Amino acid sequence: MPPMFETVGLIGKPNHSGASESLRILYNFLIAQGCRVLVEERVANELEQEKLEVRDLVSIGKEAQLAIVVGGDGNMLGAARVLSRFDVAVVGVNRGNLGFLTDIAPDDIERQMKAIFAGKFNSEERFLLEVEVHRHGEVKSSNSAINEAVLHHTKVAHMMEFELYVDDMFVFSQRSDGVIVATPTGSTAYSLSGGGPILTPNLDALAIVPMFPHTLSSRPIVVDANSEIVLKVSNDNTENLQVSCDSHVMLAVVPGDDILIRKNPSPLHLIHPKGYSYFNVLRTKLNWGSKLY
Repeated sequence: MPPMFETVGLIGKPNHSGASESLRILYNFLIAQGCRVLVEERVANELEQEKLEVRDLVSIGKEAQLAIVVGGDGNMLGAARVLSRFDVAVVGVNRGNLGFLTDIAPDDIERQMKAIFAGKFNSEERFLLEVEVHRHGEVKSSNSAINEAVLHHTKVAHMMEFELYVDDMFVFSQRSDGVIVATPTGSTAYSLSGGGPILTPNLDALAIVPMFPHTLSSRPIVVDANSEIVLKVSNDNTENLQVSCDSHVMLAVVPGDDILIRKNPSPLHLIHPKGYSYFNVLRTKLNWGSKLY
């Protein structure tokens, strides 16, 4: 019987001994399952194998049915922005710190992978954001984000002025350090540190979280994820700003620009080992209390 996932991509955290060890375990497991294995070009040398099929992320997305990301949430975010464009399932092995998105433990890889290949897994879709910087009516730059898009100053502790519109409706003008627009996936990341709400992944919603606003009445807002959000950067700002996507990709912004943020039509297909519980992840990662009885 052919394996459930015939072609599998291996994506990893380069130059990390723990991640390299997990990649070798996964490679041997997949070969034993009879899989065709595509290895991301950044980590191919760490497997110390001959005749590897080495690919970039786009090729893995096009050819694989399953992609396994070994590393932390940062590695998953970088891979997810590319893999979400393709019909490929994604699962993560945690070799980072928090591991909200990479939920297979390094010491439990073979057991968890055997269960996944036996069809014992949960699957879900997480939506991404599409971010565009408009200047004089033209798109100057764009990218996607799975956690959040953040408008901020290029210098620390500098305020800016901007206006927020949701579906062409004016919401507020503000002087602040910036604003975070977060997906449910990103609600436990930077947005949480900024005082934003936790949104469960099944919600079709966005959190808009002001960063150190110069008013006591400003509060986070939760809006429909199908809304079109526009941030109009005031011409009164004297210096350049940035929009960051997942803290990885920086888009330059100048006074007078508009930033358009909306749901990306291509979702990320995540799979989790059977028994996965989002609330268990929150309890574990955020050190919440357990049941009393």
